[in-house]
Amino acid sequence: MITLLKKGIIYDGTGHEPYSGDILMEDERIKEVGKNITEDKAEHIIDLQGLSVSSGFIDAHSHNDWYAIKKEPLPYLEPFIRQGITTFIAGNCGISEMGFEPGSPYINEMGGGLFSFQDTTGAYGTMPEFFGAIHKNNPCNLASLVGHCTVRTGVAGNSSRPLTKDEEENMLAILEQALQEGACGISLGLMYEPGLYADSKELKKIAALCAKYNKPLTVHPRANSAVSMAYPQLLGRSHLLRALDELVEIAEETRCRLHYSHAIFVGRSSFKDKDEFLEIMHKLRKKGIDAAFDIYHETMGVSVITVILPGWYQAMSPAQRKKAMNKYKLRILCHASSKLLGFGFKDIEAAYIGEDCQEFEGKTVHQIARERNRSDLNTYLYLCEKSNFKGRVNMGPYSTPAIISQLSKEDNCLYMTDAWVEDRGVQNPAIYDCFPKFLRSSLLGEGDTMERTIRKMTGGTADRFSIKDRGYIKEGFFADITVFSEKELKEAVPDQKKAFGIKKVFINGKLVLEDDVLQEAAARRAGQAVRV
Repeated sequence: MITLLKKGIIYDGTGHEPYSGDILMEDERIKEVGKNITEDKAEHIIDLQGLSVSSGFIDAHSHNDWYAIKKEPLPYLEPFIRQGITTFIAGNCGISEMGFEPGSPYINEMGGGLFSFQDTTGAYGTMPEFFGAIHKNNPCNLASLVGHCTVRTGVAGNSSRPLTKDEEENMLAILEQALQEGACGISLGLMYEPGLYADSKELKKIAALCAKYNKPLTVHPRANSAVSMAYPQLLGRSHLLRALDELVEIAEETRCRLHYSHAIFVGRSSFKDKDEFLEIMHKLRKKGIDAAFDIYHETMGVSVITVILPGWYQAMSPAQRKKAMNKYKLRILCHASSKLLGFGFKDIEAAYIGEDCQEFEGKTVHQIARERNRSDLNTYLYLCEKSNFKGRVNMGPYSTPAIISQLSKEDNCLYMTDAWVEDRGVQNPAIYDCFPKFLRSSLLGEGDTMERTIRKMTGGTADRFSIKDRGYIKEGFFADITVFSEKELKEAVPDQKKAFGIKKVFINGKLVLEDDVLQEAAARRAGQAVRV
């Protein structure tokens, strides 16, 4: 099929000013870009009548590798297509779907408490197996990092002990093989088991692999807040900044390409750390280290219910957790942390606890505690145990509109959703309109310029993760294309649990969304595996 898009306002992904022009697509590639392309070259002609057009948006931080392998992936990826997203950088936060050897006895421990192999077409341990499973069998394009947590779990489970020499060598070999076979980098999840048990020596060996293959090391740091459970000292240097100090040391020693995942500042007392965070990132770049970060257009986030539990408590046996001294220590630590952080149980909303626990969904821990006439801490621990320490929560504040506006204008900032569709419970609002909100903010003068905003959604992300032939409106590139109305984007009311302003989406030349109607037959197999 040869399709001609006429009279569009083209943002080509370079960050240059848009221009009026036509785009000719043949099958899955862009054949020609220019002005007044003759209509006799096309079998199908679409007059855009001045609508804006760009390369399909690339979500720079996703976990949709776990959903691309679902038996029916379309319902999980449809909301992202409606946002204009055509490609994902998946496998983030150390929790990739792949990265384990056949027969690993720990496969049921993978997923970080967030994801599982339930209702999937299989469990794919290597990059070739994973790519083979999703290529043209999935709605969107997907590149993936290989996750340290997954690989470490596959080798030694979620044990808190140090790895043996053989286990570490096996882990590093699996990571390196994944980089050789098409992973676009390695991800760390230092707030999740077993990543939180890794010391700096182990992490530097992983970073050295990224430097060897010139691929990014993306990191969910040990702390995203001024005070956390990651460090025993509640006073002194902010925990968020201590966690960043660890990454600076790793990057300076290994010269790896450091990518800081979701620049957020959890708790009102953490907002002040934003300035020093930016200062440190700028200093790294001045030293020649390729340091960058990503953000979403939300002031809250989603995580496992255990995210605020200290590692020492999670590592205990059930019997040890019940000991009065340990509960007293945890209570004192939580109380002090709440005061110092400006964040507490009133800010933690239960999104999903269990199939028989719908009564808790959408309520804060504090609200549930009042209903049950219990303390906030005991209620929180009850919810942890009720969910088998695998519940899901929505938490905030992670940021403010002013912080999002400032960070979005940084040269080394990319855009993402960090969201996925859940089968049950309260959804993350970022699945609906995160990317349109970035565009809307730009048009209202609250974000970066439109040229730079779209570059960060397209060519900038493609360059960051070495994605070839995507991210730009150029001849020979894949025909991933998003058409949008700047007028509708500007006039929309966001946060209505639906996308806005996106008119058409093409994935590898296939029209998968047209005027808010999903073309299901075309969408089901439109996506491709992206090997790097």
